[in-house]
Amino acid sequence: MPRKHDKIVFKEYNPNQLIMPIDPEAFIPQTHLVRAIDKIVDKIDISTIIEKYKGGGTSSYHPLMLLKVLIYAYIQGIYSSRKIAKALQENITFMWLSKLQTPDFRTINRFRKEIIGDCIEEIFAEVIELLVKLGYVNFEYYYLDGTKIEANANKYTFVWAKSTRTYKRKLREKVKNILDEIERINEEEDRTLGELDVNLEADYDSQELEQKVEELSQKLAEASFGSKRKERRVKKLVKTLQNDCILRLKKYESYEQILSGRNSFSKTDHDATFMRMKDDHMKNGMLKPGYNVQIGTQNRFVIGFSIHQSPTDTVCLKEHLELVEKITGHMPKNVIADSGYGSEENYLHLKKCGINSYIKYNTFDLEQTRKFKKEIVSRVCREIFY
Repeated sequence: MPRKHDKIVFKEYNPNQLIMPIDPEAFIPQTHLVRAIDKIVDKIDISTIIEKYKGGGTSSYHPLMLLKVLIYAYIQGIYSSRKIAKALQENITFMWLSKLQTPDFRTINRFRKEIIGDCIEEIFAEVIELLVKLGYVNFEYYYLDGTKIEANANKYTFVWAKSTRTYKRKLREKVKNILDEIERINEEEDRTLGELDVNLEADYDSQELEQKVEELSQKLAEASFGSKRKERRVKKLVKTLQNDCILRLKKYESYEQILSGRNSFSKTDHDATFMRMKDDHMKNGMLKPGYNVQIGTQNRFVIGFSIHQSPTDTVCLKEHLELVEKITGHMPKNVIADSGYGSEENYLHLKKCGINSYIKYNTFDLEQTRKFKKEIVSRVCREIFY
């Protein structure tokens, strides 16, 4: 008769049993990612980070530990300083990485904002130099591509360069009409305001307009009009120039300064440009504030990056390669990219720098189609016979 196992058995569990503290080392596998981060960060030079410390006061948490914690947290998708501080108390991998030290969220936020905020590129360069020494990368082949990252900004508070130029032009027309009307009233009142020079330069700025309005205000205070109605009208026109036109002109000038040649920006993030992002799951394309991030890789390692305000990849290639050379000290020997980077200017720049380019021009794929070849043949035949 087969033996029947019907007895319920549980593993020993006694909440009141005293357990000695155990080193987190025993729970971290040898192949875990956190161990790789620990070894890599130990090998890089952090002298630029240490220079940020002023000294004095109480002891500080070691920058190596904080840097390791930040890198690992970002890889795990944890960006909030409060959540990182919580993980240092609850997550065994974070506890092992910090050796049971528990800096609070203020310390973490201060470290990444004030200490390493200006030396991220130097840290990245140190990691790349380590990869070169270990033989993982050599900048022989450089695979370049870009992606658009949506900014953390209001997508409905946008400013367009074309609209700004239009509003500014209409405002100048309004100012001209107001000054012409003041001049007309002055003529009707036998030059009560004296000799007025209401003409302004074609490209006058808000400062010049402000000076002109100030002169009008002084003459208006000293003038004596024969008609009270016309006096009130002139005062109203001058007040419009002061409280409306000058303020709006200053606003448009500040917009143009922020734009700096771009076609748009977000009012809640002046560095972000409105770009057409990839379609969502409903195939809806939408203009959103964002950045064009250019990334270069080799052997699945990111060895170059740059952030741009231009939505097109074509104009980013030259600036990207210059930044890569400046940060890492290396220039790629061969650049591989898609047709989005294909332009005569880019080809000439790569040739000038001695870089081999494997980049298709924009119409390469179109020229391979049967329809395009058929049109070329038809065009040649028409030119021959006619």
